Amino acid sequence: MAKPELIYTTYIRTTPEKVWNAITNPEFARQYWGGNENVSDWKPGSKWAHVTGDKQRTVWVTGKVVESVPPKRLVLTWAEPANEADVSRVTFEIEAIDDEVRLDVIHGDFKPGSDMVNKVSGGWPRVLSSLKSFLETGKALKAASCGSKQAAKEAAASSK
Repeated sequence: MAKPELIYTTYIRTTPEKVWNAITNPEFARQYWGGNENVSDWKPGSKWAHVTGDKQRTVWVTGKVVESVPPKRLVLTWAEPANEADVSRVTFEIEAIDDEVRLDVIHGDFKPGSDMVNKVSGGWPRVLSSLKSFLETGKALKAASCGSKQAAKEAAASSK
């Protein structure tokens, strides 16, 4: 059986620099990603983490920066802290097209038997829709929280 690869393409009326900043700047990410932040220096080989923006700083996802070419391409490993051996890979490809940006998010390289594909397949559409809304209107969607009760319910339902 072939490894699954999730590919999401979103067109956003903005600039590549703003998309890059939205992904890599913790304060910016918190605005559209349900209060959560992406934290790193974004250099190849560095650690990165997706954490809650509150005092607890709970780490939801962790990994390493594989490739970083601002504002065009970011490649990360992706794993839950409790199971870092179940690692997958996320690639953000950012391309300017006139006054818009094409953002491709490719999540793949899942380990055989991993349940990560079920966990992220419902999350990426919400997060990317919220990112688009936030960049275009200044207002994020409410349903974009990683680790939310709704996301947990959807992941459990899709794994049955």
